[in-house]
Amino acid sequence: MAPRSQPTARQVRLGTELRRLREAAGLKAREVAGLLSSTSAQISQVEAGLAGVSEERVRRLAAHYACADEALVEALVAMATDRVRGWWEEYRGVLPPVFLDVAELEHHASFLREVVITHVPGLFQTPDYARAVFGYMVPELPPSELEPRVEHRLRRRAAIEGDDAAEYEAIVHEIALRILVADRKTARAQLLEILQQIERGHTVRVIPIDVPGFAGASSAMMYVGGPLPRLDTVLRDSPHGTAFLDAESQLDRFRKLFRKVEKAALDPVSSRDFIHHVAKEL
Repeated sequence: MAPRSQPTARQVRLGTELRRLREAAGLKAREVAGLLSSTSAQISQVEAGLAGVSEERVRRLAAHYACADEALVEALVAMATDRVRGWWEEYRGVLPPVFLDVAELEHHASFLREVVITHVPGLFQTPDYARAVFGYMVPELPPSELEPRVEHRLRRRAAIEGDDAAEYEAIVHEIALRILVADRKTARAQLLEILQQIERGHTVRVIPIDVPGFAGASSAMMYVGGPLPRLDTVLRDSPHGTAFLDAESQLDRFRKLFRKVEKAALDPVSSRDFIHHVAKEL
């Protein structure tokens, strides 16, 4: 089978975890290849997410690596055997692959924690708000590219809706609530949408602009819970795109950062009242 030309972030993560297990066992790819009647090049393809791996091979590798973490092995097997074609696949070839990767990651999340500073959370954005955000790109997007982005953003809400919804908590800076990405009508409708999401049971906490001691303007993140903490992921946006971070040291750092940011935020009830107040001012 030919190597994948463009593996998904989930496929890459499976390969990364298998590589980490091999390295923890102190083995080289060529030493493992013989176990599977394979080659070191093929092992490298699996670890890069360029080639699939069966349940049987995942279990054989885990046993060979003396991995005693049964929960981890089962989680890796689930990743290897997942054949679900999610709604995001409709956008393959239409939107950049990272859009699909984010949606897939959210779909499999056990929980979602987000910190936003300048824009309201993407999972809460109204069509007009999202259209204004994507419409600000340089070079300007034609309608044929802009509208699929807006539609995709709205469909991502499936991750936090329904019986299997992931628990979602957002920490929103006051700046994000007050910036007029479009006009006042759009801004007010967006705030009312956030209030409706709170009524639906989602947690939103606000960091007031005048709270003392908050120097976390660069703290924006999406923290995505995996089936176990080792398989958590952090998403960070930058001018160069979205980065998927999953090294244990990185995860530990962002867990601590989220807790630190959380301390600067109002409680959920006070936050709801704060958003009401800002909406009335518009």
